[in-house]
Amino acid sequence: MESNATVTAVPGITAGHWTDFDAATGCTVILCGDTAVGGVAVRGGSPGTRETDLLDPVRRVDRVHAILLSGGSAFGLAAAVGVQRWLEERGIGFETPHGYVPIVPAAILYDLGVGKASARPDSSAGYAACDAADEAPLASGSVGAGTGATVAKQFGSSGAVKGGIGSAFCTLPSGVSVGATVAVNAWGGVHDYRDGSLIAGPRRNDGTMAYPVEAILNGEYPPNDTAMTNTTIGLVATDAALDKAQANFVASSAHDGLALTIRPCHTMSDGDTLFCVATERNSTPADMAGIVTAASHVVALAVIDAVQSATGLAGVPAVSDLR
Repeated sequence: MESNATVTAVPGITAGHWTDFDAATGCTVILCGDTAVGGVAVRGGSPGTRETDLLDPVRRVDRVHAILLSGGSAFGLAAAVGVQRWLEERGIGFETPHGYVPIVPAAILYDLGVGKASARPDSSAGYAACDAADEAPLASGSVGAGTGATVAKQFGSSGAVKGGIGSAFCTLPSGVSVGATVAVNAWGGVHDYRDGSLIAGPRRNDGTMAYPVEAILNGEYPPNDTAMTNTTIGLVATDAALDKAQANFVASSAHDGLALTIRPCHTMSDGDTLFCVATERNSTPADMAGIVTAASHVVALAVIDAVQSATGLAGVPAVSDLR
């Protein structure tokens, strides 16, 4: 039996993709069982989100039922309506006197510069992603929300490298599970934080990859902050019992995983957003130091997985095509 080292290894979490390879876009849904405590942290100058204010600890509703990650720029937020419809049909949501209202926070990335800009994930795409969701290992690479993702755009679109969606998982000594999935569509390049090696950097005319930070500091790149545009979005999931403030803290700390691997990170043309969901399936008292450390670790590994698993699409080569 295949071992699961992805976000769906966290008890209570299922996930599924919807992918349009022709248009080079897609969406990914993470379902939280009946309910989970949610948190979020938004970085960078260009976010595109839905229901993130609700996740503030001072707000009334402290539960979420699914998280949507989508391509399609702001148009892709429409896919969340399909997720809501799928959950409502199954009696899942915040109970009100007039029925259940599913809470589906969402974040989008800009992939309109790859494939067909006129085709984006919509309500039916979100619904289909829910239909596809299960406990199997979540596929990585150029699928779902990572279908049209690209990275390393300091030299413009002609020098970009294919991004994607990745996942990772670990278990703390306490038995608490922590997993992540991240759709990597960054302006910066991607490094392996464990040894500092460059995985994906902006491509020069001669085919070599530049170290992105050095290229900027040396004035090597032609400034083009909007090349194909950007944003990395993702989620950390744990089976620990966290309250809303703790979930927000985990989401905030998990951005360290992005900063470890994406350089530069959180730029004005990125709207980097990470969610946290806690399914409360594990009654072990929450070790916040351990959970926070694990969160940044699995996010970093998910970023690496996303780029290394990606395949070339719509004329953008993957790392595997450049070796």
